[in-house]
Amino acid sequence: MSFFKRLKDKLVGNPTEEEKVAEIIEEEAAEQKKQDEATEPAQIEAIVDENEKAEEVSVTEATSETEIPVASEDQGQQQQQEQQEEVQEVAIVEELVKEKKPSAWSITQKFKAGLEKTRNSFTSKVNDLVARYRKVDEDFFEELEDLLLQADVGFETVMELMDKLRFEVQRKNIKDTSGIQTIISEKLVEIYEQGEEDLIELNMQPNGELTVILFVGVNGVGKTTTIGKLAHRLKSQGKTVVLAAGDTFRAGAIDQLQVWGDRVGCEVIKQSEGSDPAAVMYDAIRAAKNRNADVLICDTAGRLQNKVNLMNELEKVHRVISREVPNAPHEVLLALDATTGQNALVQAQTFKEATNVTGIVLTKLDGTAKGGIVLAIRNKLHIPVKFVGLGEKMDDLQPFDAERYVYGLFAEGLDKELQNSED
Repeated sequence: MSFFKRLKDKLVGNPTEEEKVAEIIEEEAAEQKKQDEATEPAQIEAIVDENEKAEEVSVTEATSETEIPVASEDQGQQQQQEQQEEVQEVAIVEELVKEKKPSAWSITQKFKAGLEKTRNSFTSKVNDLVARYRKVDEDFFEELEDLLLQADVGFETVMELMDKLRFEVQRKNIKDTSGIQTIISEKLVEIYEQGEEDLIELNMQPNGELTVILFVGVNGVGKTTTIGKLAHRLKSQGKTVVLAAGDTFRAGAIDQLQVWGDRVGCEVIKQSEGSDPAAVMYDAIRAAKNRNADVLICDTAGRLQNKVNLMNELEKVHRVISREVPNAPHEVLLALDATTGQNALVQAQTFKEATNVTGIVLTKLDGTAKGGIVLAIRNKLHIPVKFVGLGEKMDDLQPFDAERYVYGLFAEGLDKELQNSED
C-alpha cells in the first residue's frame, strides 16, 4: 500500500459500530429537542386555557371537585415519571457522546498541532530548499542532510535516509524536486518501522490478571504527569488502576502523584519520604491484588548522579515486583523530555543499561523544534516510542504513530501533494 493511501486511511478513518450507534442516538436526541422546542409554546398555551376553564367550574359540582385532585395527582405522577425517563435518556446519550472514541482525523490533528514548532523550524526550511533547487542533485542532498541533523534526527538515521533517497531517485529516474517530500516521508516511516508491527501496543495481561507497568526517567521530564495521563487513558478503557509512589527521595514527588491520583480517580499506595522504594512496590502489589485491580503503575526515583546506585535501586525494585508477580514488570516505560534533544538519547542509553526498557514515552514533543529525536531514539537504541506528549490536556498523551508523526512534520507539503494526487 502506498504512503498516500495509508496516510489517507489514517486521516479519514472508518467509524466503528459503537461510533455509528452513538451518532444515530445523537441525531435522534437533537431531533427530539427540536420537536420539544417547537411544541413547547403550544403546550404552555393549552395549560393556560385549561387553568382558565378550571376556574370557571361551578362550586356546586362538589363531586367533580373531589375527583379533580385524584386525577391531577395521577397525572402529576405520570408526568414526573416521564420526566425521569427523559432525564435518563439524555444522560445515556451524554455518556455515549462523552465516551465516544476520538476520530481518526482528530487524533491526526493532535499530531499536526503538537509538531507545529518542529514543522515551523524544520519543514519550512525543507520547503525553501525544494523551492530553491528545481533539480535533485548532490548539492540538494547535502543541504537536506544538514537540515535533518539540525532537527536531531540523528547521524545514523540521516545517513540511512540519504542512502535510501539517492537509491529511490536513481531507481525512478527523478529529475526535479516536485513530490520529493512524499518520498522523504515514506522513507522516514520505513526507517522507523523496520518491518515491525504493533510497536505501540502495551503488554497488557488477560482479564483477571494484574498488569504491572514500571516508569523510569530522570527528574523533571514529566514522568509523574505522564503516569497520571496514562492512568486516565486506561481508566477510560474500563480498567481499574492503582498507582505506586516509588519516588520516595524527591521532595514533593509523593504529593504530586497523590494529586494526579485524586484527579483521575485512582488509589495511590505510598509511604513516607525516604522510605525504601522496593517496600512501597511490595505494598502496592498486595493492595492491587486485594482490590482486583487490572493495572498497577509504579513511579520510581530519577537520580542519575550515581549510575551504580540507580542500577542497584532499579534492580531491587525489579526483583521485588517479579517475585510477587511472575514475569512482571510487563512494561518498563522510560519517560524522556523531547526538548532536551540529543541529551534524551544519552539518558535512554543509561537507563537501557540499568534496566530492560521496553518502550519510550516522549514528553513535551509539542514544546520542541527538534522533534526528529523520535527517529534517532528508535534507530539507534531499537526501543519503540510507545507514547508521545502532544500538549498539556489530559488526553494529549497519544500512542505513537509513525505515519501521523511524519504527516505532522510535513503537513502542508503533504496536503498539497495529496490533493494533487486525488485531482
